Amino acid sequence: MRKIPSIIVDLISYFFVLLFIYAGMSKMMDFENFQVQIGQSPLLSAYAGFVSYAVIAAELLISGLLLNQRTRLAGLYASFTLMVAFTVYIYLILNYSDFVPCSCGGILEKMGWTEHLIFNIGCVVLAATGVQVLEKDHAAGLRRPILKMAAVFLLGSGGMIALFFSSEHLIERENNFTRRYPHHPIVEDKSYDLKVNSYYFAGSEAGSIYLGNPTSPFRILKMDSLFKKPDTIDVVPSTDRDFRHLRYLVQNSMLFAYDGMVPVIYAAPIDSLQHPLREISSDQAYFDQFVVLSPTQFMLRVEEKTSQRTGLATLTLGEKYRVQINSSVLTAKADGGFDADGQLLYDTAEGYAYYLFYYRNQILKLNSSLKVVSRMKTIDTVSTARIKVKNLQDGRKKMTEPPLRVNRYMAVHKGLLFSASNLIGRHESKELWKKNTVVDVYTTAPAGYWGSMYVQNRDKNKMSRMFITDQYFYVLSGDVIVRYRCAQALTDHFINGRSRKPGSE
Repeated sequence: MRKIPSIIVDLISYFFVLLFIYAGMSKMMDFENFQVQIGQSPLLSAYAGFVSYAVIAAELLISGLLLNQRTRLAGLYASFTLMVAFTVYIYLILNYSDFVPCSCGGILEKMGWTEHLIFNIGCVVLAATGVQVLEKDHAAGLRRPILKMAAVFLLGSGGMIALFFSSEHLIERENNFTRRYPHHPIVEDKSYDLKVNSYYFAGSEAGSIYLGNPTSPFRILKMDSLFKKPDTIDVVPSTDRDFRHLRYLVQNSMLFAYDGMVPVIYAAPIDSLQHPLREISSDQAYFDQFVVLSPTQFMLRVEEKTSQRTGLATLTLGEKYRVQINSSVLTAKADGGFDADGQLLYDTAEGYAYYLFYYRNQILKLNSSLKVVSRMKTIDTVSTARIKVKNLQDGRKKMTEPPLRVNRYMAVHKGLLFSASNLIGRHESKELWKKNTVVDVYTTAPAGYWGSMYVQNRDKNKMSRMFITDQYFYVLSGDVIVRYRCAQALTDHFINGRSRKPGSE
């Protein structure tokens, strides 16, 4: 009868053989896509060519070592080293990278990055167990394998950390622009723990803030000025559809619900949500962003089929020709929409829409006819998107390396644009950048830079969304919603329709 330690080693070895062979073969069968995914990694993009081959070779080689009794110990040490490297890689991606690439394929492609990290930690423990059992069976004791594993742990983790420090995409570079920081433009007022981190701002009405959550698509939260426990409002669409991405927008005493992937738009007065939402548009256009110009006119971000370009469209209810598309307003490139990627917003006070580009320092100001009224610039110097795109054999387009992201997201209110920047300026503290999100503020009439402000992280969570009203600056950070009171320099602009220079306080 075989000894139990021998059976344990066999089971652990065969587990890694199955894991590595399956992972390696999956990568080989879709090698083009795997190589693109490696190129997208903030840590590995510069080494994508070598790493894509090396990872597959290592997985298959280790499998061979594990299948042979005489080389099994070396195979377990190699498994331990490789899984340590993978684990440290995922930890760095989750905690120190603003750009999270796609998964590596195979069985783990269905996992999220956090689940992937937990799985890898389990594999590290499993490999270490196999080493200990086999070394003990060889009468090596405990001290020698522990020292060996400590050495290979340092080798695997040290290699990934070295890549982290050498990556041009993760090291903050000082850019040739200078920010000015007014004295306390916002002051923290209240906060509330929402318990989950998947909420977004749907809008405001009569002093209350409305929050949507894609994980609860038929429910919204209402927070009043006291900022105590929010009211939960159940929302029922009047028609039964297979919704894919149902979202909400509160504007001018109306609640709009929309799903551009279906596509459909609903509407109802905010004070009559006990009744089903009325369907006001269906099957007119597919879209992925939506703003309300008026109760009967909407602006959408769409993909024009013939040109394959990301563009903007207006949808007008009650007209014979409801949809008007401008496919060249955002970009002239048919690159899968990457160059045109950005955020569409609407300022109800001004009556203009704005489009902030993620990968270049440009903001478009548009009227309701999709005409560009003016082109504004953010204060950084990146005027051309630094994006490399590859056409895959199956027709898909993918970025081959992480793009340089200039702007993260944006909000607009009564003539002020708020942009969460992704680039550090001249003489700015990297320590402050680690602890805060920098929000740049721009005036629209006349167009110009007003100033910048720090929004402090909550624990390790950066600001993920922002929303502005006449008195308050709201932030979602992790599970928490935070309300800041706007200083007079901002409220003067909202109330009187004029902006004051930061130094004039």
